[in-house]
Amino acid sequence: MAWLMVILAGLLETGFAINLKLSHGFTRLGPTIAFALFALSSFGLLTLSLRHLPVGSAYAVWTGIGAAGTAIYGIVWMDETSSALKLVSISLVIAGVVGLQLSGSGH
Repeated sequence: MAWLMVILAGLLETGFAINLKLSHGFTRLGPTIAFALFALSSFGLLTLSLRHLPVGSAYAVWTGIGAAGTAIYGIVWMDETSSALKLVSISLVIAGVVGLQLSGSGH
């Protein structure tokens, strides 16, 4: 259950990063409120998961999901540039997250 919370927190991190961009420096109310809700929810779930998981592994998975998710979202929906190197790099982040899970670093 704790790892599920980390995964959900990572997805919410993607949401807060996207809404941070859409808020245009906190000048747009809707995305600013969405940013705050996503951020509070993401940090809250991460905090709860840390009661049962090692901080290094949980934090790496959380940031990995957030970074890869945000990069993929930017490429697909925000017309950000894509290159072979960028896609390989995103794949390496995902591979690192999977590797941490498979290494038995959690419970």
